Amino acid sequence: MKIRLNYRVVALVVILGALAIRQVALEIRPSFLRPGLHLFAYVGNTADGTLSAIDLVKLSPAATIPVGPEPAAVRAHPTRKEIWGLSSGGYAWVLDAPTNQVVARIPVGAAPSSLDFSPDGSRAYVAASGANAVIAIDCATREIIGRGRTGRKPSAIRVSPDGKILVVSNRDDATVSILDANSLAVRGVVSAAPDPEQIVILPDSSKAFVMSGARDEVSAVDLRTAALLANLGLDGKPNALLLKPDGGELYIPSTSAHGLLVINTQTNEVGDFSLLGMSPAAATLTTDAQTLYVSDAAGGRVIPVAIAVRKAGPAISVGQAPRACQLTPGGDMLVVVDTASDEIAVIRAQTSSLITLVPTGSHPRDLAIKEF
Repeated sequence: MKIRLNYRVVALVVILGALAIRQVALEIRPSFLRPGLHLFAYVGNTADGTLSAIDLVKLSPAATIPVGPEPAAVRAHPTRKEIWGLSSGGYAWVLDAPTNQVVARIPVGAAPSSLDFSPDGSRAYVAASGANAVIAIDCATREIIGRGRTGRKPSAIRVSPDGKILVVSNRDDATVSILDANSLAVRGVVSAAPDPEQIVILPDSSKAFVMSGARDEVSAVDLRTAALLANLGLDGKPNALLLKPDGGELYIPSTSAHGLLVINTQTNEVGDFSLLGMSPAAATLTTDAQTLYVSDAAGGRVIPVAIAVRKAGPAISVGQAPRACQLTPGGDMLVVVDTASDEIAVIRAQTSSLITLVPTGSHPRDLAIKEF
């Protein structure tokens, strides 16, 4: 017996299937991304000296680019279609985003540790730990245009929001150097808590908070007078510093405290604490400051926290050891680096649901996201 096809039904099924696929693609595709624009995640792989370029629209790897030993401080340039980073080989590298080609390697001295840009994107500043120095680079010509002295073993560098000063944490002598961003002259040196590392600066450029890598402390530094305001004792070792966009609160995930610590930046007081996961290691904050996403490295998940009420939402399982995380422009997707499973997790922020896992190189660490 022959079975006759109903071509109208077949055509209808095909059309409905195509519409369903289109709808899924539209839901995954970031809402702000117009035709012709691209959205990529760039992940530095410390074990194989490569950078993974991952297409966040196609949700697949686009390229694996050799950049040099132990890539670190991977940053998206604020105005140029470039990704910058550092290599333990003693140089900064520049990747052209549209072609995924390394277009420059700039010698900056031994053991470069941190990188930041001026607000207008005209300059890059590198802290060279092995040289006890800060190096200023013209981003257009990629030439070194200045050098300044720091304390011993600078570990982090940040440019103030007004672009006038540089703040550098010096690990070996437990100091914070404050330099003029234009001349690189030292404006002041401030004693801080031992082993100072990460830095955040208030939006008005008046004050910096510096995380200790050795004690349960954060140092508050007055940048106008170059003076230590306080070493704030915490109930656990800080793992990261996240500043609220208006500068009013500082959020600190702590693995040893198994939670989230909050500092009032105006009064320099430690306020709230929220028990949160097994090992909160890193975090990212939405632009409206409503939700903080915290990576629980030991729990293999990401925990969304409603900041206003300090309430954790349902955890999102993402892998083995999630750490660095970042939201795409517009906040549509959350990208999380898993150092143990050599992949990134891509999460739809609106529904807090895992979209997919995408492979990276070996032992990924730093993350940058670029739209171009």
